[in-house]
Amino acid sequence: MKFDVKEDGKRIVVICLASLLMAVNIKSFVRTGGLYPGGATGLTILIQRIAQMFWKVELPYTLVNVLLNALPIYIGFRYIGKKFTLYSCLMIFLTGIFTDMVPGYKITYDLLLISIFGGMINGFVISVCFAMNATTGGTDFIAIYLSEKKGVESFNLVLGLNVIILSAAGLLFGWDKALYSIIFQYASTQVLHALYKKYQRLTVFVVTNKPQEISDAIFRVSHHGATILEGEGSYGHCERNVVYSVVSYAETKKVMNAIRETDPEAFVNAIRTEQLSGRFYQKPAE
Repeated sequence: MKFDVKEDGKRIVVICLASLLMAVNIKSFVRTGGLYPGGATGLTILIQRIAQMFWKVELPYTLVNVLLNALPIYIGFRYIGKKFTLYSCLMIFLTGIFTDMVPGYKITYDLLLISIFGGMINGFVISVCFAMNATTGGTDFIAIYLSEKKGVESFNLVLGLNVIILSAAGLLFGWDKALYSIIFQYASTQVLHALYKKYQRLTVFVVTNKPQEISDAIFRVSHHGATILEGEGSYGHCERNVVYSVVSYAETKKVMNAIRETDPEAFVNAIRTEQLSGRFYQKPAE
C-alpha cells in the first residue's frame, strides 16, 4: 500500500467529517424517530433496543457495530482492497465512537420529516464515503465483493437482510416505525443513486472516420475496449465507421474529452445501460 500525504490526508479529514455527520444523523434523526436504517447500522440499533427492552441493558453502539462488521471487514481486507478496508474501518470506528459520545439534539418530532431528511443525510454520507474509496461497513462490503469479484447481483441479498431487520422491528416495536424506516431507506437510496455513479454504465456510439484512433483513446483513459462496426451514411451514402463501447458513468467526461481531442468531427451518442452481462473492466480498490 502506498500513501500520499496530500491525497490520503484529504481522505482522512473527509472520512472524519462524514463519520461525525453519520453519528449526528443517528442521534438526532434515527433514534428520535425510532427508525431502523439498512445494513449493519439498522441491525446494531435493533440489537440495542432488544437488549434494552428485554434485559434493561444499555449496549454501546461501538461494541455491537464492530462485532457485526468483523466478517465484512475480513471479506474487504481479503478480497476487495487493503487500503479500502482500512479507510472503511476508520469510518466504522469513528462513527461508533461519535455515536456513543455526541449528545442527541431533537430537531423535529415529525416522523415523515425525520424519515425523509434523515434518509437524505444517510445517503449523502454513504456517497461521500464511496467517493473517498471507503464504505460505512456492513452489507456494503458484501455488496461490493459480489458485484466486483463474483459478478453477482447483490441487490436481492441486501434487500433480504433489510426486510428481516424491518420485520423483526415491526413485530417487536410496532409496524409504524418499520414502515417509516422504508421511507428513510428509499430517500437514502435515491440520494446515493443521484450522487454516486461509479456502478452505472453508459453505452457509447461514436460515428467517426478515425475508428482505431477513437478506440485507442477510449482504452487509454478508461481501460475499456471497443468494437468497430462498418456503416454507411444515409444522406451522403459514404462509408462511416461506428465505435461501440460501454464505460462507467464516472468516466464519461474523460471519455468524451478524449473522443473530441481525437476527432472533433465525431458524432457521439451516449445511452444509459440498464443491464450488462459479460466481462467489464472495473478498477480494483486499493
